[in-house]
Amino acid sequence: MGILSSLYTGVSGLSAQGEALGVIGDNIANANTTGFKASRAEFQDIVAKSLKGILGGNQIGRGVKIGAVNPILVQGNVDATEKSTDLAISGDGYFVLRGSDGESFTRDGSFKFDRDGYLVTNDYQRVQGFAADDDGKIINKIGDIRFPRALVPAKATKEIRMDLNLDSRTQNIKTFDPKNPYDTSHYSTGIEMYDSQGNKHLVNMFFTKTADRVWNYYGMVDGKEVTGGKEGEMSQVVGGKITFTVDGKLDTEEQTLSAFNFTGGALQNQQVKIDFGDSLTTDKGEGIDGSKQYGKESDLITWGQDGSAAGTINNLSFNDEGVLTALYSNGETKDLAQISLAKFENPEAMFKVGNNRFKEARDSGAPAMGAPNRAGRGKIFAKSLERSTVDLAMEFVNLIQNQRSFQANAKTITTTDELLGEVINLKR
Repeated sequence: MGILSSLYTGVSGLSAQGEALGVIGDNIANANTTGFKASRAEFQDIVAKSLKGILGGNQIGRGVKIGAVNPILVQGNVDATEKSTDLAISGDGYFVLRGSDGESFTRDGSFKFDRDGYLVTNDYQRVQGFAADDDGKIINKIGDIRFPRALVPAKATKEIRMDLNLDSRTQNIKTFDPKNPYDTSHYSTGIEMYDSQGNKHLVNMFFTKTADRVWNYYGMVDGKEVTGGKEGEMSQVVGGKITFTVDGKLDTEEQTLSAFNFTGGALQNQQVKIDFGDSLTTDKGEGIDGSKQYGKESDLITWGQDGSAAGTINNLSFNDEGVLTALYSNGETKDLAQISLAKFENPEAMFKVGNNRFKEARDSGAPAMGAPNRAGRGKIFAKSLERSTVDLAMEFVNLIQNQRSFQANAKTITTTDELLGEVINLKR
């Protein structure tokens, strides 16, 4: 009987609407799940019975089924947090993870460092990224992101840069005396440097005008700090001469003495260059950048050096390029790694494995790995998390709609049951 088919049609509606209610319930349950994307149940009709065969038309449908449950991949709101390892993606892409079940992907950037120093998710999947070499340069090598526990090694000073003004009004010519440097120089200042073991040394620089536009310089340290020196006396470790043009620009630089022989097992004859700027003759420069001789009081404007002591990590932070940077106790900063993102041709087809993770599926295509904000991949926001895309108001509206559809399909079954009762009552 055709009337019996309406029972099965109603049952198919109950089943489909029940599954749709399950999708809505899952969305509501994950309204606060980080990086969650709301899904939508999409219905399809079941092949119909044709009353005229292949001629078409006059068809009676056989019900409904769930054709697909697709995530709606829109961007979730990015909320700022105070945790340095929280990351959010704005745009396309997924964080790449690796664990005991292989490679997986997530939009949930609530990461942390475990006791072994690895950057992991809340279920201890290791976050993947591009490594950095010894100089802090990011290289194209993907692996676990981990910060080093050991001391960053000390670095001996190789260059000291000084930008100063030496007063051109100085008239009295002096002869420098190493035993009385302050009274036999026209200007003095102090700078710091490091030996090969990372020990800091104060170098007192003395400048003496020997002729118009000609200055000798002498670098001296406490005698106890250098081989052959005496405590309480100053020992010279560097010396040279600089000259200026008639308009006060730096013309030549000459380093005539270099005797950086620090005690304590440090490297002997440490090579340190004293650079006063972009000199005209020596550096073939323009004489503008660096030291000058003008008619104003002698003064050290800026200085710097490239050495450092050994240090431990004081702080770790990500920037908006996904680069993990370490700040060391010696003031140095160094890039350790960069977060990698995976982009899929069809991310809607990825396979959910729970814990906010996805796996590559046949229809999703292979992941294309790369750096954030490159080749269509999204940007990284540090100290931020992406919120769920679930709109509770819309979900409740869908809940009401599917509830009414479920009730209507149930009414189809009860009505068919009453009609069957009338058929049975024909014979009494």
